[in-house]
Amino acid sequence: MNAVLKIFLSMSFSSGLLILALLLGKRFLKDKISRQWQYYIWLVVVLRLLLPFETEVNLLGKTYQTVAQTITHTVPQQPALETLGTILAPVTDLEQNNEILNPPVENLTTVHLLQEIWVLLTNHVWLIWLVVALGLLMRKVTIYQGFIRYLKAGLIPISDLEILDLLSITAKQVGMQKPVELCVNPLISSPLLIGFFHSCIVLPSADVSEKDLQYIVLHELTHYKRGDIFYKWLVQITVCLHWFNPLVYLMSREITKACEFSCDEAVLTKIGTDNAQDYGKTLLDTMAAIGKYKENLGAVTLSENKQLLKERLGAIMNFKKKSTTMRLLTVVLTLCVIFGAIFVGVYPVAAATNDTTAAPSSVMSKNHTQENIRTNRQDYASQAEQYYKAGSLPLFQIVFSHLNEEAQEQWLKTIYADGDFAFFSVAVRGLDTNSSLFVELAEKAYADEEIAFFSILTDCMNEVELEFWLDRALEDGKWNFQSMLFNKLDKNHEFDELKDEKDKEWAAAQKTEYQAVGITMNGKDYYYQGQLVNIFLDIHANKSFYTLNMNPVGIINIKITRDADNKITDVIYMTESEVMELLKDMSNDDWQKSVEDKISHSQIIPVNLETVVDGEIVWLGEYTLSDGDRIWYDVLAEMGNGLQVGLVKHEDIHLNTIYYCVKNLRQQDEALKCTANFTFKPPVESGTYKLFLRATDGTLENVRGSISIGFVTKAA
Repeated sequence: MNAVLKIFLSMSFSSGLLILALLLGKRFLKDKISRQWQYYIWLVVVLRLLLPFETEVNLLGKTYQTVAQTITHTVPQQPALETLGTILAPVTDLEQNNEILNPPVENLTTVHLLQEIWVLLTNHVWLIWLVVALGLLMRKVTIYQGFIRYLKAGLIPISDLEILDLLSITAKQVGMQKPVELCVNPLISSPLLIGFFHSCIVLPSADVSEKDLQYIVLHELTHYKRGDIFYKWLVQITVCLHWFNPLVYLMSREITKACEFSCDEAVLTKIGTDNAQDYGKTLLDTMAAIGKYKENLGAVTLSENKQLLKERLGAIMNFKKKSTTMRLLTVVLTLCVIFGAIFVGVYPVAAATNDTTAAPSSVMSKNHTQENIRTNRQDYASQAEQYYKAGSLPLFQIVFSHLNEEAQEQWLKTIYADGDFAFFSVAVRGLDTNSSLFVELAEKAYADEEIAFFSILTDCMNEVELEFWLDRALEDGKWNFQSMLFNKLDKNHEFDELKDEKDKEWAAAQKTEYQAVGITMNGKDYYYQGQLVNIFLDIHANKSFYTLNMNPVGIINIKITRDADNKITDVIYMTESEVMELLKDMSNDDWQKSVEDKISHSQIIPVNLETVVDGEIVWLGEYTLSDGDRIWYDVLAEMGNGLQVGLVKHEDIHLNTIYYCVKNLRQQDEALKCTANFTFKPPVESGTYKLFLRATDGTLENVRGSISIGFVTKAA
């Protein structure tokens, strides 16, 4: 869109030169040349303002080419933004400009920030122009509609047959076949013509002499025959589109004045110069009511204001037919203005479309153009390398969209291998919507169980594609992918139901597995070979999950050992050193208080997450908590900026109210941790709560640690 704005600005500039030339010429030829020519010659300027026509050689095109060549020969090519462009100028010699492309690291942030701000401004400057133009046009249309409603509310059709006959006779004189209505509205200041297709002549009063009425009707019908209403609105639309150019307002004012002068001249041509004095008197008589109501821009009136009337009367009294010499001069001047409009030209359309610093396509050979395209692709690839190393996301995104599919595929593989989620996200959004790379990348991320990369790709999927991947994740039993896809489809309630069902199945299978090796359960108490267990520890082979239950009343400490397939191989008694090692993370005070409160059992929830996508909520279980229960958080994220751990009511899946929350942001040179301990107590009510972990500021990686809950029975 900025390319269109470039052309529009050049049209406005070139037309401004024509406006100045015509205004200057008017000072010398005002009374020597036809008023109708002075009116219609402005159409050439209006067309110059609205149509981007150009010749192979024109003033603005030559100027643009000269400036571009000067820049090419005097300024080293570097990644920079064109003045009004939306893409980056290609780099033509990467090695020669190594210092420019590799500035000191400490300077990159400021430079990239300024470039990013500039990109935003240049990308949206067209929007400012368009909004103002539409606003002005809507305002003019609204005012015109209000004026027409006002007029129609007070219109009184004229039914006098003599007046209507006069209207019919005058219409035939000007060669009109289509009838025009004649009405009266006493609130207007002078006769006027309204309506595009169903036109109406409106008079301040029907009480006028026959001769005056004939002149008035002839004047307004001349406006109608010439289509002056359409001409005026074409000018108003032009003014709205070129609202930033003060010269177009001068042009609009001159056209309004020239409209009445030319109409007077056309009328005098029909009635003859002998009637000029009577026609001028008619104009004077219409001034008696001026000041009652200001006419609207959409109407053509017989009289505008006193100053204009004075000029018109002078022109009427001095009117005489132009000589053959002046008519020839008129033809010559017309051709000069037309050729001037063409020669001035506009900003080269090809240059605006390509938006590069090369010479306009009209003066480039076909081979040169093809070679330039190949060079540009190489330059974009070089720029992509520089911006990736510098960590500039917006600039990399702009360049990435101009790479061919092969280069884009190579970059996506590199970014994927580097594990850079941010660059992967902007690169994916730079692909064509029908690119086959989406499917290839999704298959790879799914197979590698890279849920963060897969989640980024799902943002570009439609509902049908998401449903396909959800069915596949359900079939493959990939729990983490299921959770994410249910969330993308806004089906969290279905996932919760599925999770509850799976938890029940897992609990039943776990109980059966324990019974096979001599372990039984009674509520939350564990027994081994008939003896109550004090410390019960079961760590899965991949350490992704483990169970720790503590019951001070128990008399033995045991742990489960498992093989690589996660099958139980043995139940062994824990040594004293193993027990101390297990409990060393608790402070003496915490442990002492737990003993005093008689912890009936303890549960440790392990945290072992490879990736948590920005904003993702990971549910860590549902627990029934009561007064005095102890909660310990000890969670660390190796990568990421924001981490939150807390509890919510079991039905509050949107985290509206959070309890016992720890939320940290990464500090410079420090690890991102959530460590704290709490005692569950009023005013928080006893009940069922869900434990959650959330990434609050960017994606988290390698989230490790544990959360412990000690369920207590108060000492008697």
